[in-house]
Amino acid sequence: MATTGAPLDLPRMQQRTVRVLAAAQVLGGIGVASGIAVGALLAADLSTVSLSGLASASSVIGAALITLPVARLMNTRGRRLGLLLAYAVGIAGALLTIAGALVGIFSVALVGLVLTGGGTTAGLQSRYAATDLAAPEHRGRALGTVVWATTVGSVVGPNLAQPMGDLAISIGIPRLAGPYILTVVAFAAAATMIGLFLRPDPLLAARGETARLSGTLDVLHRPTRSLRASLSDIIRAPSAAVGLLAMAGGHAVMIGVMSMTPVHLQHGGASLGIIGLIISGHISGMYIASPLVGLLSDRFGRRLVIVGGALILLAAVGIAGTASEQDSTRIAAGLFLLGLGWSCTLVAGSTLLTESVASDVRPTVQGAADLVMGVAGASAGVLSGVIVGLGSYGLLTAIAALLVAPLLVIAIRDSKRVASLTQLEAAAGPGG
Repeated sequence: MATTGAPLDLPRMQQRTVRVLAAAQVLGGIGVASGIAVGALLAADLSTVSLSGLASASSVIGAALITLPVARLMNTRGRRLGLLLAYAVGIAGALLTIAGALVGIFSVALVGLVLTGGGTTAGLQSRYAATDLAAPEHRGRALGTVVWATTVGSVVGPNLAQPMGDLAISIGIPRLAGPYILTVVAFAAAATMIGLFLRPDPLLAARGETARLSGTLDVLHRPTRSLRASLSDIIRAPSAAVGLLAMAGGHAVMIGVMSMTPVHLQHGGASLGIIGLIISGHISGMYIASPLVGLLSDRFGRRLVIVGGALILLAAVGIAGTASEQDSTRIAAGLFLLGLGWSCTLVAGSTLLTESVASDVRPTVQGAADLVMGVAGASAGVLSGVIVGLGSYGLLTAIAALLVAPLLVIAIRDSKRVASLTQLEAAAGPGG
């Protein structure tokens, strides 16, 4: 590739990239969220309540497993092909989930649910794609904007659970498999949007501009780093480690509590429509404030937003965990705050991670970080069903609160560490 030529119009390219990613996120959000409201119910219907947590956990596991090959493909071929691969896997998973429900075999549906994690992977990796061409002082806003775009689809998706269930019944498919028909259509539309319009590829364009400025050759084919090397890159950078802890901790708490809330509500006599409405409120909390979270992260710092997110998560599990299973209003408030706290930890944590590692290793480091985040969420999803089955929903939220406490302490300590370093650098002066 030539390393000379006219400079690229990066601001214009960044605007186009964010618009395309945001539009695809609306569609992808519908696909992901349409199954969230009924996943645990489908698993419970095909197996037992104790295994119902596997529904949320399986898609999270799938997202984690798919993340690394997607990130490696992005590292060598760009964001567009990586996102297309993720959506293709998600479509295959949704079709297999429907097949499992048709034949009444839990293991078949479970494999399908794992593969639907491809849609989650596409959504999560899209947030990183939004930062490739962004100016450093606007990274949080760009990332938050793409995360926010999921709001529309994610709020609409769960509320279509009942009509999609009716449609499924009319064509001979089990009601709880109906939302996965919508998942297939939505993922296919999102993939089409990415395939047609995410051009030029933001990652390759950013590398090309770097090459033009530096005269460096071979900007496309970066060496693929192993998982161990990528994790080492994170551990060696204290700020990146804090970002990862925020992402993983917030995700584990959100997945663990959210995955068992539909079952808890169903035990209290809530209808599928009420459950869908509450999950919609939760998902709107996850995404609707993300542009503001990104702006606050740019303005006041990533660590302060992480601390705020941890405090919101503590309030969320306290409200939801002390509500009775019939108190849908109180549970809805807790679930909304649960989503908002997750948004703070995800947006600020992802931005902090991204800017704390070298640009040439970012795609694989981001993939490794999302793998860890996915494993944390999957573990929480699996254990949540067991905890509720053996104990109660209140016990689950109490354990979630215990998981938030270390994140809060570490984020505060790191904020003080960075503040002290800043003061020392200021005292040393330009010649220090």
